[in-house]
Amino acid sequence: MMTFAQTLRGLAAAFAFTAVASGASAQTLKLGHITPPTHVWHQVSEKIATDLEKASGGKMKVAVSPLQKLGNEAQMINLMQAGAQQLGVFTVGGLSNREESFLAWSLPYVFKDVAHATRAASTPAAKEMLKRLDQHGLVGLGYTFAGMRHVLSLQPVASAKDLANKKVRSFPSPIYNDWWNANGAAPTAMPLSEVAPSLTTKLLDAVDVDLDALVGLKFHQQAPNLTLTNHMAFPAVIVVSKKWLATRSEAERAMLIKVVADAEQWGFKTAIDADASNLVKAKADGAQVVNADIASFQKVAGPIRDKYTAKNPLIADFYKQAKGL
Repeated sequence: MMTFAQTLRGLAAAFAFTAVASGASAQTLKLGHITPPTHVWHQVSEKIATDLEKASGGKMKVAVSPLQKLGNEAQMINLMQAGAQQLGVFTVGGLSNREESFLAWSLPYVFKDVAHATRAASTPAAKEMLKRLDQHGLVGLGYTFAGMRHVLSLQPVASAKDLANKKVRSFPSPIYNDWWNANGAAPTAMPLSEVAPSLTTKLLDAVDVDLDALVGLKFHQQAPNLTLTNHMAFPAVIVVSKKWLATRSEAERAMLIKVVADAEQWGFKTAIDADASNLVKAKADGAQVVNADIASFQKVAGPIRDKYTAKNPLIADFYKQAKGL
C-alpha cells in the first residue's frame, strides 16, 4: 500500500506530465474545499471557475471538488505545496494550524453579523495574515464567508447551562475547544458527513454550525432546535499553490488575481444575503428557533479573547481593528 507521501509525489508527477504534454492547450486546474455544493464557498469556487475560463479564453479550466473529495484540508494543503492542486478554499481554523494568527477570526463575540466580518477582511491585520501564508507554500488571495455560528441541538438550549456536559460537534481548533469548555460543554470534532448520523444515534447532543451548512445538509431534520447564539464568524481563505503560480506568466497571474478579487466581493454580498435567506429556509423546513439567554454565552467570551490577544500580537491587532469597524 502506498504511503500518503508516495501518493502525493505521484500526483505531482502526473500534474507535471500533463502540464508539459498539454503545452499551450487548455489546463484543467483543481480547486478543493470541504463544504457541500449548496454552500456559499462552493458558489464562490464555481464563480472563480467560470470567470477564469472566460478570462483566459478557455485556456484555464477549473474542476471544483466539494466535500473534501480531494482530501481533508491538511491533505489538500500538502497537495498544493507540491503543486498537485492549484486552488483551494480553506477554513481559517484549518489554516491556523500553520499560521496561528488566523485564530483571530474565531474570537467570540467580535462581529455583529456577516457584513461586519466582511469589512474586517480589508483591515491591515487581515491582509498580513494572507501574506504570512507565503512561507507555507500558499498564496492567500482573499477571503470568503459563511454565516455566523449558532447552536443546533436535540433538546432546546435556552442558556449556556443547558449545554453542561453535552457533546457539541465543534470545529477542531483550540479556540473552539476553549469556547465550548468555558460554556460547560464537551467539544467533539468530526467531519460534517458524520454529523447527521451522530445526531440520529445521539452520539452528539448539539452542533456548532453556520446556517449555510445547516440548510445544505439539513441537520435540523435530526436536531430541530436552533439557538441563534451568533458567537463567531466563519471565514475561509481563497488560496493558490505558490509552486504552481510561480510557473505562470505575469499576465496569467494578474488575470487570476483579478478573477479572485471579483469573486471575493461577489461572495461577500452573497454570504450577507444568504445568512438572512437561510434562516427563513431553515424555519420553513422545520427548524425551531429557541428564545435564549444569549448573555449567558457572552459572559465567557472576554477571558477567551484576552487569552488569544495576549499570546499573539497580530491577533491583538486584528481584534482592535475589527471591533472598531
